[in-house]
Amino acid sequence: MRSRPSRWHARYQQRFAAPQTVVVQPTTWCNLDCRYCYLPFRKLKHQMSPDVAEALAQAVGQLDDTGHPIGIVWHGGEPLAVGQQNFRALLTPFEGLRRVGRIHHYVQTNATLITDTWCELLTGYDVRVGVSIDGPAGLNAERVDLRGKPAFDRILRGIAQLREHGIPFSVISVVGTLGIAMPEELLEFLASLGGHSVGFNIEEIEGVNTDRRLPTAGQAEEFWRRILTWTRQHPGAPAVREVERLAEYLQLIRSGRRAEWDGSRLDPIPTISWKGDVVLLSPELADTAAPEYGDFVAGNILDRPLPEILRDAHRLRYVRDFLTGLDRCQAECEFFDFCRGAQAANRYFENGDLTTTETNYCRVSRQALVTALSTLATKEAVA
Repeated sequence: MRSRPSRWHARYQQRFAAPQTVVVQPTTWCNLDCRYCYLPFRKLKHQMSPDVAEALAQAVGQLDDTGHPIGIVWHGGEPLAVGQQNFRALLTPFEGLRRVGRIHHYVQTNATLITDTWCELLTGYDVRVGVSIDGPAGLNAERVDLRGKPAFDRILRGIAQLREHGIPFSVISVVGTLGIAMPEELLEFLASLGGHSVGFNIEEIEGVNTDRRLPTAGQAEEFWRRILTWTRQHPGAPAVREVERLAEYLQLIRSGRRAEWDGSRLDPIPTISWKGDVVLLSPELADTAAPEYGDFVAGNILDRPLPEILRDAHRLRYVRDFLTGLDRCQAECEFFDFCRGAQAANRYFENGDLTTTETNYCRVSRQALVTALSTLATKEAVA
């Protein structure tokens, strides 16, 4: 009976490294009601207490010191909706770790609540900022408030505040069926905002976002082909997250350092809910009702230390199923060398089973990117 858990433990250790990212949900509530949002409880005002933040800070301090700061990513709902006093109370327990370089804070925000005093708080705690905006007004139309009013102007005001205070920021854009056909316009606008990098999330089936028309793989390949072309033509523009990852892969392969890429392991990405529940593998799995997987809850940091929860992760059915799916991806998929395996949330929400392999996310966000580069390279070789 003891050999089976040890085999799973070895497989987990082979695939997963120590966490470099911890996602923290300070509140379930959001002041926006984006039409594609996957969060089921975004209209409920559940909020993390300082006690949970204190327990989390202690737990993070117990994780192995790898020499690289752990990213504490405040995300889920709208983090700034907790208010400045409460957010400061959540950040305070981490101060000892931050001052010695053990952690860095990040916040993913819709930017609508950013003010001068928020900028002072973010600067004081050296919080790195990611802003969610989908492009110019026409492409950002799905981002609306609780009354259905466009949030675009408020997002721009928040970004202007960040720039005025000299706070660097990145941008993440959700790309739907309209934006997928307008990559140049999208990039021109996002570059004009002054962020240092851009990431594109092609709209996915996730959480409660299940009934919208999504971009196709063919549209995605054309999108990435034009993204790659534009970035080459604009070397001073903000880095594109997906292009940078592909470039890193190619650089390592071409320089004879394939072993570094092949030896890289996945981040288990522990996500801590407002009440201290821990979900592994994908932040999008948090707050998901899935009785067959115990709602993906691996434990609670108020009851068990995070290092202990991570040590026993291989015992969880959904983690074992995901490991099985990764093995199948590696054996069956020609894109695995770059992709390293489908995201857990996409497998579950698209296929209902973590042992499965290919998802639409794979096709539009990983495979289409590689195929687009191959198509460009072929055209250039022929020319």
